[in-house]
Amino acid sequence: MKSKIPVQLGQKYEIKITGMGQSGEGVGRFENFTVFIPYALPGETVEAKITLVKKNYATGEIVSILEKTSDRIKPICKVYDDCGACQLQHYSYEAQLNAKKQKVIDMMEHIAIKKDIIIHPTMPSVHEWHYRNKMQFPIGRSKKEGIIVGCYAHSSHNIINTENCHIQKHTNNVIANAVREMATKFKLSVYDEKTHYGLLRHVVGRTNRDETECMVVLVTAQPKIPRVREIVNFLRSKIPNLTSVVQNINTGRNNIIMGKECKILWGASHITDRLGSLKFKISALSFFQVNTEQAEKLYECALKYANLTGKETVIDGYCGTGTISLFLAQKAKKVYGMEIVPEAIRDAIANARDNNIRNAEFLTGDAAKLMPQLYRKGLRPDVIVTDPPRAGCAPEVLKTFAAMRPKRIVYVSCNPASLARDIGILDELGYKATEIQPVDMFPQTGHVESVCLLIKNNHFNLLFFDGQRKVTKEYPPQIKFLFLKIIIASYNA
Repeated sequence: MKSKIPVQLGQKYEIKITGMGQSGEGVGRFENFTVFIPYALPGETVEAKITLVKKNYATGEIVSILEKTSDRIKPICKVYDDCGACQLQHYSYEAQLNAKKQKVIDMMEHIAIKKDIIIHPTMPSVHEWHYRNKMQFPIGRSKKEGIIVGCYAHSSHNIINTENCHIQKHTNNVIANAVREMATKFKLSVYDEKTHYGLLRHVVGRTNRDETECMVVLVTAQPKIPRVREIVNFLRSKIPNLTSVVQNINTGRNNIIMGKECKILWGASHITDRLGSLKFKISALSFFQVNTEQAEKLYECALKYANLTGKETVIDGYCGTGTISLFLAQKAKKVYGMEIVPEAIRDAIANARDNNIRNAEFLTGDAAKLMPQLYRKGLRPDVIVTDPPRAGCAPEVLKTFAAMRPKRIVYVSCNPASLARDIGILDELGYKATEIQPVDMFPQTGHVESVCLLIKNNHFNLLFFDGQRKVTKEYPPQIKFLFLKIIIASYNA
């Protein structure tokens, strides 16, 4: 018999907030039923009006705060209540760090079913404000304000005109304001998602850590920009240290920000930034961590967990443009980076060449297919490092990692939930998570990155299905190699 949902749409309830959700919203329970409430904070009791009811949860909005936490502070941004870019400006920074650690703990206990992993305090960001080196703002038009450039409102595509985003580097705010003025001055049309008419879709700004170089990317729905030379000259007059103006063409009827085709309208094809002693060329479509200074801390932690002495062979399973691979190559004997996106591999090879790193090799393809081929050729990695997208690793990739028999796996994650799921799978494959370092890459938001160290067990568990039952058995080391050979053979078949 189905239990009755205890809350009703439009009704008000008193709810104690006990945790924080994936997007920084408060999480509480009413009669053991989960309710998510944006802007509510752990430790508070609120009166909330229910705005959405689902089978397993509801969402609400604050009517009043009955008990307020001392960690609640006044946001510094004037559009914070409407804008969707930040979620935690009303939370003290120390409390944000504690909440992000707790989020990792909760995911480990509830999804991975692990309570014995050492979870360190969240590593604070070098900068709490003005840390983002990349800005992606939609461009629109309103009857009241004319051309608007800024962030989307919470859970919508309504654009909030943003003149000074406090998490963007100052140069990116200069870029956004210059493009708003440019579009108004030259009477450029703005793309409409409903009619699919108009020219300007987004502006992307990129700058380096010292803000000595910057790039403007105009994302357009049409190939041709009118009066393009005048537009370029206008931007050059308004934006100090402008290095490059690029047009990105996105004719698709979708919500994807950038298309695949880029045209250099003026200047260089890239800007240059550095991580540690390494330099990287960043083009319009390149992936590069948006918090440069904090990325160094993240990679240093991965390097520490890899515990390299200069004799090791390392595989980077999702290498992207090679940032982590090149960090590792400074301490390893050999690094193999793998990535399914050809453009990223081209950037990785160029980055290795530019930094005079000769012990890093980059391969295009799916790690689950490439790694067994390398194993068959005699490659035996000592360490595997992986930094997958938010969805985490596919099960076949995790099985391949285990089949390669590294001493350690270093898992860099941007999503504690998928990390916890993958830790559970790797545990069944013989790799035990020993410690996790949460890293705050995105202050004022609900996101947290983590670096996890997994060590090969002397014994390992084999998970299989016996009819309808999931069965786990432990096997000693002498049998382990036989099972691994079978796994590898199955992927080579």
